[in-house]
Amino acid sequence: MFVPYARQSINEDDIAAVTAVLRSEFLTQGPTVPAFENAIADYCKANYAVAMNSATSALHVACLALGVGPGDFVWTSPISFVASANCAIYCGAQVDFVDIDSKTFNMSTDALATKLAEAKLANKLPKVVIPVHLGGQSCDMATIFSLSQTYGFKIIEDASHAIGGTYRGEPVGSCVFSDVTVLSFHPVKIITSGEGGMALTNDAALAESMSQIRTHGITRDARLYENAPDGPWYYEQINLGFNYRLTDIAAALGLSQFQRINSFVAKRNEIAHNYDMLFTDTAITPPIITSDAMSSFHLYIIQLPLLNSQKQKFFEIARNNGVGLNVHYIPIYHQPYFSKMGFKSNAFPETEKYYSEAISIPMYADLSFDQQQHVASVLISTAATVIP
Repeated sequence: MFVPYARQSINEDDIAAVTAVLRSEFLTQGPTVPAFENAIADYCKANYAVAMNSATSALHVACLALGVGPGDFVWTSPISFVASANCAIYCGAQVDFVDIDSKTFNMSTDALATKLAEAKLANKLPKVVIPVHLGGQSCDMATIFSLSQTYGFKIIEDASHAIGGTYRGEPVGSCVFSDVTVLSFHPVKIITSGEGGMALTNDAALAESMSQIRTHGITRDARLYENAPDGPWYYEQINLGFNYRLTDIAAALGLSQFQRINSFVAKRNEIAHNYDMLFTDTAITPPIITSDAMSSFHLYIIQLPLLNSQKQKFFEIARNNGVGLNVHYIPIYHQPYFSKMGFKSNAFPETEKYYSEAISIPMYADLSFDQQQHVASVLISTAATVIP
């Protein structure tokens, strides 16, 4: 038995949905993409949804639509995939990081408040802050939104892990406390379109801007034309954009997967509960979920105090015993590209502590209880082996 840390869940309905599009007239720019957008927008209680070929593209487009450019500052969490920071650099902006909370591993609102007060004095306030809902648990968005009202920044929620989760009783993606929320449909996320992402917003102008940017900056909306149309074939490029469109093939898979989203999230929460019980009274610390959030549990991240050499041994023993592990994530400022910008590890003490202890263990909707028992048994015995 080998249990990977993650895997997609594809059934015959998914295959049939994709096959139907392959047999249709439209492989891209057909009716399935807007159907997928409408389904996700309704589910998340957002007014608008703009599908794209990846969450990275959606983050980039959201930054552009909010006017991020040279001379601007964008802040995000250092515990995320590099796309959460790269999106600002694509726009010519400068990136900085906010240390994480010691319990949730999301952006610390205390650290954010302190950093904002210092930035105001230095006249270096961020134009956009990108909180990351690590593992599927929402950040403290109400506090971040309150700070945005004081300091004047915009908010993009990086909810790549978090569709299906809730915050204060509202679905993640409702944009109650943000300008834009970005979702991911990568294969190991809650639902998948193969590759794909989506930007949600309640602002009609932002939705229109993002729709244009994802399609070369082109519009066929006559209300936006600068010139008189030549005929029914007419279109105008009114901005510089990109080819970030999602195909109907991918949208068909995403829309089919969406039909099972509630069962996927329920199963992941059941798995998390089982793990919590299996790790009771052991050296392994399970994740902490705050009372105002319901995590979609894209990841189940444990903490185990290990030296780096011990952590390497832990991974090796676990793999040899049929358990795949991962780390989410290496702090972004550790990456050579970012370290050359002068970031110092001692500026982010909670991030450093997290990185030394965090391990992502198997979590996916098709994980059986027998597999969980195997994972827990291996990890508990391995911890006893490598920790003196």
